[in-house]
Amino acid sequence: MATVERVRQRFVEEGLEAALGHKKPDRPSRQRKLDGRAEARLIALACSVPPEGRTEWTMQLLADQLVQLKVVDAVSDETVRRVLKKTRSSRG
Repeated sequence: MATVERVRQRFVEEGLEAALGHKKPDRPSRQRKLDGRAEARLIALACSVPPEGRTEWTMQLLADQLVQLKVVDAVSDETVRRVLKKTRSSRG
């Protein structure tokens, strides 16, 4: 019911085209921390040999390394996790 009411209200206020189309977001979305080039660097880094004294990369180590390499100014380990989750490649 709420959806029908919102569409009807949009039709009355903005016309047929606005009612049939998708509503534009009220606020613009955030800029992505990692663009395609940075994602490629992250994947290459994750597939590389881990730092000395480590057996594998952690999300935090990858995030810190991206900052150290000046790929990005700052990035969280959660962002790194989400990017790596999207890829189909194996880190092993």
